[in-house]
Amino acid sequence: MDRKKFLQGAGLAGFAGILHTLTPPAVHAKKRVRWKMVTTWGPKAPGVGESAALIARRIKELTGGSFQIKIYGAGQLVPALGIFDAVTKGTAETGHSASYYWAGKVPAAQFFAAVPWGMNPQQVNSWLTNGNGQKLWNTVYKPFGIFALPAGNTGIQMGGWLKKEITKVSEFKGLKMRIPGLGGKAIARMGANVVLLPGVEVFTALERGTIDGTEWIGPFHDKLKGLHQAAKFYYYPGWHEPGTVLEFPINIKAYEKLPKDYQTALHVAAAEANVWTLGRFDSANGAALTELVSKHGVKLRRWSNELLKGFYKASQEVYADLSAKDKMSGKVFADYSKFQKNVDGVAKIADSAYLSARSVVGA
Repeated sequence: MDRKKFLQGAGLAGFAGILHTLTPPAVHAKKRVRWKMVTTWGPKAPGVGESAALIARRIKELTGGSFQIKIYGAGQLVPALGIFDAVTKGTAETGHSASYYWAGKVPAAQFFAAVPWGMNPQQVNSWLTNGNGQKLWNTVYKPFGIFALPAGNTGIQMGGWLKKEITKVSEFKGLKMRIPGLGGKAIARMGANVVLLPGVEVFTALERGTIDGTEWIGPFHDKLKGLHQAAKFYYYPGWHEPGTVLEFPINIKAYEKLPKDYQTALHVAAAEANVWTLGRFDSANGAALTELVSKHGVKLRRWSNELLKGFYKASQEVYADLSAKDKMSGKVFADYSKFQKNVDGVAKIADSAYLSARSVVGA
């Protein structure tokens, strides 16, 4: 396969593929393929780990068992934040993670995970499938010998947990908080001490006071991690992660050795996981939030207007600085922003008005 044509065409083909692939691809009786998948999460982590497991299971089914992927959770084969290097080097053919963890190596990668004040899940999927998102993602990863497909979305997240109540920008100075990606860079500009930790270490760090606060995902996953046992103030909205994409990185050389139908199985499985994972979080968050507040005494707090304005100002400064220092980041952000402006034109009328109307009638 011509690599250039592949990179231009690689995308979330599964949305269409799921509709058209009603029967499994033809089985290659003599083509037995065994891959390794390394993940940033525990192998059975609800939502995120389940997403990785769904991909492996579906690929096995679509190929009649000829193509199988063995999953290695965080630390089992490589460190939790070593996924990018492992797939690049071929230590594992594929992985499951979030691209903002590689910001130190690939600054532009952050825009394919979560963008503060950016698009929601529906909008970012539109950018990837019907905009330039996937093409730009392929371009960013190509020098490292990999490409990635969206394979899950956690939805609009919560703002995070703090041990004490905070309402002013000045109170962020010196605060030790676990928050990755562009959101972390924003609060660092506000004087916070940002700590990057994989999910498996978050609770312990918060409980022991190594950090003063943390964001993770949302009520469903946060409750399961027991974060309410280490901090009681739970903030919203999740301005820093309005639609966090989980990635399915794949080593290009390994991919090109696969039969065409095995390649198709990868795309179809990733697309299904992308849809299913968002549903998993959305369906479980409501009951989890109710339990956190009513049963565990969690104090729900909205970020003050002063803080929201501070977060926004700091985010814009991060974008300007990053775009000036890294040409590819500037290119990706410009395209992302243009697409967001386009889809927001309708969303601010249709979506916002609809939610407001429901409030008026009590629906």
